[in-house]
Amino acid sequence: MKKLFIGVCLMTASLMAELTQVWATPQFAEKNIKIIDIRTPAEWRETGIVKGSYTIMFFDEKGNFNVETFLKQLDMVVKKDEPFALICRVGSRTGIVSEFLSDRLGYKVTNLKGGIMKMIHEGYKTVPYQP
Repeated sequence: MKKLFIGVCLMTASLMAELTQVWATPQFAEKNIKIIDIRTPAEWRETGIVKGSYTIMFFDEKGNFNVETFLKQLDMVVKKDEPFALICRVGSRTGIVSEFLSDRLGYKVTNLKGGIMKMIHEGYKTVPYQP
């Protein structure tokens, strides 16, 4: 099922709507746009999170996911027509999820390429994750 989901996302990415993709930088964190961190709680604890970001796990530690649960949590934070950004560790997971959200469901999403690790490498100081 996971492979099918990823395959569909990758195929539709080339056929469907345009997706905004930008490098994750400390300057982006200063913009007035909501950032959704889709990593796992263990990752949030390890590196910290972007100040003011929302933590909504998409893939669990085993790579499993529940789209319905994720969308319920996402819809509590952003409106479907409201621009927002997704961040993960290095940008791989957000690439897949952002394409799915924008191309298949019509969300206005930005993929933060390079993820939290790129921001940290550029000097961004994360804040501790507190559940």
